Amino acid sequence: MAEDYDKMTVAELKVLLKEAGLPVSGKKSELIARLSDAGEAPAEEEAVVEEEAVVEEEAVVEEEAVVEDDDNWDDEEDWDNEVSEQHVAKQKPVLDDATKAALALRAEQKKATPSFRRTEWFRYKRLSRSGWRAPHGMDNKQRKNLKYRSSLVRVGHGKVSAAHGLHPSGFREVMVHNAGDLEAIDPETEAARVGGTVGGRKCETIYSRADELGIRILNRRRDV
Repeated sequence: MAEDYDKMTVAELKVLLKEAGLPVSGKKSELIARLSDAGEAPAEEEAVVEEEAVVEEEAVVEEEAVVEDDDNWDDEEDWDNEVSEQHVAKQKPVLDDATKAALALRAEQKKATPSFRRTEWFRYKRLSRSGWRAPHGMDNKQRKNLKYRSSLVRVGHGKVSAAHGLHPSGFREVMVHNAGDLEAIDPETEAARVGGTVGGRKCETIYSRADELGIRILNRRRDV
């Protein structure tokens, strides 16, 4: 094929290159080499296509073999008989309609309550974490309730009294320090809160006893 290209003129070679969608710039030797490479490329592409077809056929055969193995699979022999731990829903309190309405009203009131910050909480980092402190200075701007100072804690910011002392879930909290304190708790209306000074070993005992009695622990640790 290269000998035929040698006998052709540059113009004829460029016509062939245009038909093949190849560049037409360069010397005659470059044009001949470009046409020769283009002639060999289809053969290589055919070989690649044949190899891909063979690979696909092998993959199909393997998939059919896997499907046959799945059909012959025995549930009783291969399946793990151990039952995985299922999620246990948290206990819910037994509330009347009035208490539910009071909790909903308290939640709405809490959204409108400002965040109370002590005087100059923005000036010192240690004060930003200390919470609310009432101002007592004679010339204190916050005590005088000037507009550009933060809000004061007042009676008007109080919440509905029917929900006073109730956890957001509706339970009334009872502090416990040992497993014996759980015996006096009513699981339907009260929930336990473990004291902060109780150790991990005693917490395990409290948790196990609470599960037996159906009592919810509000501050249950995940690592125990």
